[in-house]
Order: sequence, then structure tokens, then C-alpha cells
Amino acid sequence: MTSFLASTVVNPFNTSLSRGFEVIIKRAWAMPNHNTFEIKPIREWIGEVPRISVDPFARNCELAGVTNDINPECTANYSEDAITFLKSIWDGYAECVLYDPPYSLRQLKECYDGIGRAMTQRESQRFFSDVKNEIARITKVGGTVLSFGWSTVGMGKTRGFSIKDILLVCHGGMHNDTICVREVKNGD
Repeated sequence: MTSFLASTVVNPFNTSLSRGFEVIIKRAWAMPNHNTFEIKPIREWIGEVPRISVDPFARNCELAGVTNDINPECTANYSEDAITFLKSIWDGYAECVLYDPPYSLRQLKECYDGIGRAMTQRESQRFFSDVKNEIARITKVGGTVLSFGWSTVGMGKTRGFSIKDILLVCHGGMHNDTICVREVKNGD
């Protein structure tokens, strides 16, 4: 049985210059898995994925309606690099985006090396920012981005998103936690 410890965090800087916000943070424990969405508390946290959804780093996961992975041996609908794939989607298309990229430049390099492709200097310097900019573009107002990684950076306020809740999944021992962030795109 999965157990969650829930708490609420309120912005201490609730001034006339910055609006206060409330974020629900939950914590669970589970064994690590390279397939993020097979980790039980993460899969439960995701819930039902809308039909009009996109996963630019799907590997073999079929939760989203439109899937992509740079590795052509994966079962994704498309086999493009993430930025090329996202640029092919029109503005405001997605109700939901699953953003589960390689968590570090080392992991990103391993993905590229695994298919015999070298990363360009630009990719290594701007990759994550460029992908997030494209995700922001394709996410409709009111749409959700679910981000997975080792930080709560997510899409961010500057791209027009507000954090709704966070799930911290502890994997114990020498493993980094998986941090899951649910954000909603605000109206312009």
C-alpha cells in the first residue's frame, strides 16, 4: 500500500509585489525504475492522462496520445529529437504534456550515444531550456505539464505556469529522489 505524507507550503513572500501561492507537497517511497511511469506512486499521482496529450521522451510508454523518442527502437509514434518533434506540433494543441527527459546532461549524452549520434554544443548548452520553450508553446491555456526530474524547476512562472502540486518519491540508499511537478498554464 502506498502511503503519502501531505503538507501544505505557503509562500512567505506574500506582498503587494508578489502574489502568494499554495502548493501541496506529497511524499512516497518506491523502488527506482528507469521507466518512471511504472513507479506505482508516480503512476497513481499522474492519474488519467487527457486524450490530447504529448510525451516528447516516451521511450516505450504509451500514456500520452502522441509519443516521441529519439531512439527508433522504442515504441513511440515518432523518432525525432525532442525539439524537432515539438516544433511539428501547433500552438496550444496539448491539454497535457508529460515531460520526463533525461535528468542530466550525462544521461542525455548517453541517449545520443546509444543511437550513434553526437550531441551538438548547442544541444548541450540549451537543450532543456529549448525543450521547455516548445512545451510552453504547444500547451493550451489551462493545460497541464507534468515534469519529472531531480528538481522542482518545472516549466516556471516566466513561461506562464503555476505549480499546483509536487510529489517527492524517495528511492532510499544512494538513489536520488524523483521529483514530480504538476503545473497549469495560466491565461495570457
